[in-house]
Amino acid sequence: MNIAVVGTGYVGLVTGTCLAETGNNVTCVDIDAQKIRHMQAGTVPIYEPQLDVLFHRNIDQGRLRFTTHLTKAVAESMLIFLALPTPAQTNGSADVSHILKVAENIGKLIKNYTIILNKSTVPVGTAEKVRELIKRRTQTAFDVVSNPEFLREGFAVEDFMKPDRIVIGTRSEKAREILDQLYRPYVRQGNPILFMDERSAELTKYAANAFLATKISFINEIANLCEQVHADVDQVRIALGTDERIGKRFLLPGIGYGGSCFPKDVQALIHTAEAHNYDFKTLRAVMQVNTIQRTLLLPKIKAHFNGSLRGLKLALWGLSFKPDTDDIREAPALCLLKKLLEAGVTIAAHDPAAMKNVRKSLGNTIQYASEPYQALEQADALVILTEWSVFRSPDFKKIGQLLKNKVIFDGRNLYSPHKLEQQGFHYYSIGRATVHPQQCRHAGYG
Repeated sequence: MNIAVVGTGYVGLVTGTCLAETGNNVTCVDIDAQKIRHMQAGTVPIYEPQLDVLFHRNIDQGRLRFTTHLTKAVAESMLIFLALPTPAQTNGSADVSHILKVAENIGKLIKNYTIILNKSTVPVGTAEKVRELIKRRTQTAFDVVSNPEFLREGFAVEDFMKPDRIVIGTRSEKAREILDQLYRPYVRQGNPILFMDERSAELTKYAANAFLATKISFINEIANLCEQVHADVDQVRIALGTDERIGKRFLLPGIGYGGSCFPKDVQALIHTAEAHNYDFKTLRAVMQVNTIQRTLLLPKIKAHFNGSLRGLKLALWGLSFKPDTDDIREAPALCLLKKLLEAGVTIAAHDPAAMKNVRKSLGNTIQYASEPYQALEQADALVILTEWSVFRSPDFKKIGQLLKNKVIFDGRNLYSPHKLEQQGFHYYSIGRATVHPQQCRHAGYG
């Protein structure tokens, strides 16, 4: 099939590349001419595992192209995916102006039957707005479909090529038949293609993200309670995860969620509820918990250093909002980092992928280490904020030699407390007991 994908951000580029991988002819459109030139030259603008392999293969085989010319892309395509940003506005609602503007232009350009698919996360009723805008500007037959994405950053290619489910919101039999043919190669193992009305599809995306955010905030509250009652959150979450009604995913405690989806989608769903005179109390609590959780390590750091942080140097491992991405949008790591800077702390940080983006945002207000151990030199403590795999099995002897104090604040619970304490570290984590080295020896561990 001939397909146009409008928008080459995270969702658009993954969508376009993966659609080309199954033999479709895909044209990706963006107004950023410099970005288009870079992609035409073979540069992948985002960090996403496996994407570069598919990207280069499909360019080489002529199935993936990039342009700034919407007119030509629309003329050559029967399917047009809208993968445009829907950022949160000051009142929490999603800004769909980019989508509506492109919809107006598409209405002027289509000459043959076309299916326009909303791939962006959009409020309930957006498909109807897009349909009305296009209808005012053309006599050509078309359908507008809600087709939300469920891509996890760091696993986006895998999620697109082997999805748990595909959600398609349309009441058009013609569109349904064409899209069933488009997506059939991705569900050969039997995972479902779920057809429903457009509004239900739009709400499904928000409901999924809001539910996952709720699980994260819930286990973080359980972790906080564990510290108060001297329980171990690792044991609690493992027991919870064996219950098939709950499931084990998204039950890892830490310093909260971030990224481009969960924060804005939770806000947007609350706003949608308000617009329909409904107070979504659960999600308000989810947001409140997450805001507090992002800086949960700050009082622990202050307490260890007797309330005074000015003049300290801290090493930070991890800046992206999650591992295997360079995305720093709403990253909990940056929330804590900024609080530490305000308190007069010097920061030396390392992240395998996100330092370029952080430098664009923060400039030289922090030091950037080219590898993890460089950040530790003459630092008073190590703070772990993103659970990159490279941080999971470090050389603890080397860490102890490089740090001025053998202190680790772990916002992602990567290590065994007792093993670290056996090696003489002060180790603080989330929802687990903090046992200092001298206490460790008394308990028989040292």
